This record gives sequence, structure tokens and C-alpha cells, in this order.
Amino acid sequence: MQRDARAYLWDALRAADLLIKFSEGADFDAYRSNAMLRSAVERQFEIIGEALNRLSKLDSGLAAQVPDLGRIVAFRNILIHGYATVDDALVWQVLTERLPGLIDVLRQLQDA
Repeated sequence: MQRDARAYLWDALRAADLLIKFSEGADFDAYRSNAMLRSAVERQFEIIGEALNRLSKLDSGLAAQVPDLGRIVAFRNILIHGYATVDDALVWQVLTERLPGLIDVLRQLQDA
């Protein structure tokens, strides 16, 4: 049985909400010095990228409404396959500057 496309939106939104929770009260120095926090943040970004990648294969029309979907999936690939060279500053920038907009889009799509 094939999974409903909106379930992937829920997965991505859940991971995004966890990113906000995990990073609450942290700044870049705290992020950079805390291996557990970095690992948790990277894992949730991996989940977002994988969920949206699967969404794109199941419902390309719905996936097309997610801005920068290709970049999100590419970011996931970097985190997984380029684990030895992950740029902490880039991850922090995505977390603090790009994630809020993605959350807004995911909520809108989920509620539509």
C-alpha cells in the first residue's frame, strides 16, 4: 500500500518542529560546541530532505509548491554523504534563516 503524499509533509513538518525545539536558546557557538545538538539537527534536516524527496516522487504537483525543494534534497545528500565535511556555519544558517519560511510553507500545504 502506497503512503499518502501528505504524510510526507507531516514528517517534514514534525522534523522542522523538532529542529526549532532542539535549537531553542542556542547560538552558533553553543551549536558548534555541542556534538549531540549538531547530530540531532543534522538528522532532522536529513529527515526533511528525505520526506520531501519521497513526496516529489509520489506527488510532483504538491512537491512543486515547496520552494527550493531540489536544494533541500541536495542539502540532505550533503549531510549524509559528505558527513566528513559538513559546514557547521552553513547548517546553522539554514536552521536560523531558511527553516522558518519552510515551516510556513509546509503548514500551508498541510492545511490546504
